[in-house]
Amino acid sequence: MAIPVKLEVFEGPLDLLLHLIEKNKIDIYDIPIVEITEQYLDYIRRLETEDMNIVSEFLVMAATLIDIKCRMLLPKEVNEEGEEEDPRAELVQKLLEYKMYKYMSFELRDRQVDAGRALYREQHLPKEVADYRQPIDYEALLAEVDLKKLHEVFQFVMKRQEDKIDPVRSTFGNIEKDEVDMDMKTVYVEQYMRMHRRCSFRSLLEKQHSKMEIIVTFLVVLEMMKTGLIDIEQQDICGDIIITYK
Repeated sequence: MAIPVKLEVFEGPLDLLLHLIEKNKIDIYDIPIVEITEQYLDYIRRLETEDMNIVSEFLVMAATLIDIKCRMLLPKEVNEEGEEEDPRAELVQKLLEYKMYKYMSFELRDRQVDAGRALYREQHLPKEVADYRQPIDYEALLAEVDLKKLHEVFQFVMKRQEDKIDPVRSTFGNIEKDEVDMDMKTVYVEQYMRMHRRCSFRSLLEKQHSKMEIIVTFLVVLEMMKTGLIDIEQQDICGDIIITYK
């Protein structure tokens, strides 16, 4: 009656070779290729699997080992520098790389296990601290942009809007509430900036049709500066302010 033998499972041919080297306490830089090839082929003969992909990988390595074994019996080849080439060099390099990756995977697995044992206390902040929002420093936000000049441009455009009003006709007609949707105005300004990429702040405000639209547009520009969607620059103190879309 045959005695059943349970073979160890290896992730691939390199894993098997590394196991044989460590089992026999062999120097990886000086592999006795004849001995290792015999042990490797013995494992292949006892390999019980119907998966051709797995079998083919081990057979390719077996062919490689036999090829190296044959080359070891022949006179050694000499490279351009006059040094003898070792037929095992490429295989040794692959084994060293695989060994490094394997140990790295062990380290990552250990860290994952350790991380699973870590417990964290649920965050609990006082309502005053959680609701706190840092005040916006517009001076730091606008950096070198002169807010005084920005205000002057705003006042100039507002006066231009007032001058457009007919003092006689403005007293007639129905009085309607001037409502401006902040979200719609934001979309308008963003689309305008995407189209022009670079424009004058004065020209942008002059395109508005009412005081309320100018005010809302002014607030939208400040918000876009805060979120970093646009840059504002001024060449000189009396020059116009230029808006650039990022």
